[in-house]
Amino acid sequence: MMMIIHNVKLMTMDPKGVIENGCIVVRDGRIDQVMNRSDWNRMDYPADIEIIDGKGGTVTPAFIDAHSHLGLFDDSLDMEGSDGNEMTDPITPHLRAIDGIHNADVSFREAMEGGVGVVMTGPGSGNVLGGQFAIIRTYEKTVEDALVCEPAAQKAAFGENPKREYGKDNKSPQTRMGTAALLRQALREAVAYKEKQSLYEEKLAAYRAAVEEKAEDIPEKPEKPDPDMPAESMLPVIEGKIPLKIHAHRQDDILTAIRICNEFGLTYTLEHCTEGHLISDVLVKEYNAGQSEGRGSGNGPGGRLRGIVIGPIIGFRSKPELSNLTIRTAAVLANKGLPVAVMTDHPCVPQQYLVLSAAIAVSGGMSEQKAIEAITIRPAEIMGIDDRYGSLTEGKEADFCLFDRNPLDYRAKLLLFVGRGKIRYEARSGIEPAEV
Repeated sequence: MMMIIHNVKLMTMDPKGVIENGCIVVRDGRIDQVMNRSDWNRMDYPADIEIIDGKGGTVTPAFIDAHSHLGLFDDSLDMEGSDGNEMTDPITPHLRAIDGIHNADVSFREAMEGGVGVVMTGPGSGNVLGGQFAIIRTYEKTVEDALVCEPAAQKAAFGENPKREYGKDNKSPQTRMGTAALLRQALREAVAYKEKQSLYEEKLAAYRAAVEEKAEDIPEKPEKPDPDMPAESMLPVIEGKIPLKIHAHRQDDILTAIRICNEFGLTYTLEHCTEGHLISDVLVKEYNAGQSEGRGSGNGPGGRLRGIVIGPIIGFRSKPELSNLTIRTAAVLANKGLPVAVMTDHPCVPQQYLVLSAAIAVSGGMSEQKAIEAITIRPAEIMGIDDRYGSLTEGKEADFCLFDRNPLDYRAKLLLFVGRGKIRYEARSGIEPAEV
């Protein structure tokens, strides 16, 4: 299947920059060509290609939200649809987002109609370790079809939330010290579990080699360690394969999170980072240090900050740790060269208002270019999926939006949403296929 959309402004989010009078060619679910309209020759394509006149609209990559709870806190439901926090134990790293997603939630359709194609969704921040996030597409009918990557991150939470949930019942954590101690304990248990597994595998290999060689002295066959689901689920974290996704608002919580990640050599992202603008120089220093080889791999001291996910920007100061909330944080950090994504934290801000959140970041001093990057290529990079998503680049999956104007304009209307090369949504009063 082939499709071409022409007579559009292309915001590519790659080195090609903005193509004012462009066209984009889709073949077999992927972006085949991105070019200036003057370079397109109708005769170079088969007769049955679908041709759409964009009528001067703007095409962007489909938007990406790096921090959402889409499908886990269901729209129009109360406790019946609240599946994001298993608040029976502060350490629940073995929970998996895919097992709680309500794929029929109306918010998925609304997300797509707001131009959002991919989200990282997962547990909330009630627990110190909440479980594994997944990256999913918004426009497929089942979780299996929607799945891009799982596990994509492990959720950790600092600050008021875990204290509030457990302290009232005289359970740990009652203090920030307790939160840090529980996280360290879980990490050390995972390290010990890994060492136990490695020792077992070494002994098993030696046993099998001796049996195969029919050696005179065959060692006793080792006994397999008992399974430990929480510790096993933390192995990708301590090995640096997935990031620790850290909920932290206040600057002291952010610094404690960094301290622990440096102790264990973890790769991590900072989520919310509400007071990040107050310690921007520290964050820059940590990010730059994390670019050194070996950092964040679990093999030595020093963590690796992969990026910062700011938000929700829309809302009120609902608790004390939000007292320094400002719409300027994303701009301050992005202008210092840090990789910054803007999030909704759905349902805190409904998923379809991701682009509105980016527009408000512009009001806070972010450039329009960086704001669009913050909901396309930057979250893709932070999530580790930029080889497939986040820009209008040849070879990537054909996930993009056609708006009637700059999408940062609150009056902008989504005319067309393409996901994996198929038209998933078209406005009733929008464009129609046309010949050139």
